Amino acid sequence: MSSVAQRVLERLDGELSEIDDSGRPLVAGKVAVTAVVGNEDGAHKITADLMQGLNDIGFTLPSQGGTYWNDHAMGGTDYLDLAETPEAVASTTATLAANAAHLARLLRTQPYS
Repeated sequence: MSSVAQRVLERLDGELSEIDDSGRPLVAGKVAVTAVVGNEDGAHKITADLMQGLNDIGFTLPSQGGTYWNDHAMGGTDYLDLAETPEAVASTTATLAANAAHLARLLRTQPYS
């Protein structure tokens, strides 16, 4: 996990003491997703760590709420250098976005009690 991502999670941990009028964390009812660039095993581990951290803070995570891209083993291609987004990444990201939007709509109309 990048040091920037780790710092974001640490700063969000500070929000745990901030609660709304019902005693819930301020981010309760907010939807979070993850996007990772790295090797496959690393991407799965980082996604798991991010999702656990976001859930601990109070975010709600949709089904298939993580997407990642990885180069082939021992590869040196940078995602930013790709001519286009690979189809597998594009379709996974589209599913992630649709599921996140669906969950956000549900939480807006039926918030946690």
